[in-house]
Amino acid sequence: MPASVPADAPTPALARRLACFVYEGVLLFGVVMAAGLVYGIATGQRDARVGATGLRVVLFLVIGAYFIYFWSKRGQTLAMRTWHILLVDRGGRPPAPLRAALRYLLAWLWFMPALALLGRSGLHGALPAFATLLAGVLAYAGLTLLHPDRQYLHDALCGTRLVTWRRPVARDP
Repeated sequence: MPASVPADAPTPALARRLACFVYEGVLLFGVVMAAGLVYGIATGQRDARVGATGLRVVLFLVIGAYFIYFWSKRGQTLAMRTWHILLVDRGGRPPAPLRAALRYLLAWLWFMPALALLGRSGLHGALPAFATLLAGVLAYAGLTLLHPDRQYLHDALCGTRLVTWRRPVARDP
């Protein structure tokens, strides 16, 4: 990775960022399953209804650690690397851990309005939950159309931006 990315580096297309978002979910499935297994073994959990709050807290922290580590270390998670998307601060470098943590917390804006709506509406079941979350995620992604650089709201709020970046190809001498 270069010392810094040029200020005029292009913003990835929204479709590409959403594809990366879906791929990130696939990768996080494994992280969540492993963390859940470790939690279940460590706590002796035999019933999913027992210790559910503790599991949620642990998963929130594990997912946060995943994102904060990769964003602050390389500026890319594994999914972002695949889709050639880089997270940078205003100076064109990967964000500092504190800024990455702020971005992680603000990134929950993707889901919080839809989750609040589900909680208030009393809707139950997989289909209403999926439809509400999908509508919320698409509405949040649509907010990029209001930003001059097409960045997400959480990036605008914490001073980061997503850019298109390809690792230089090493050439044989």
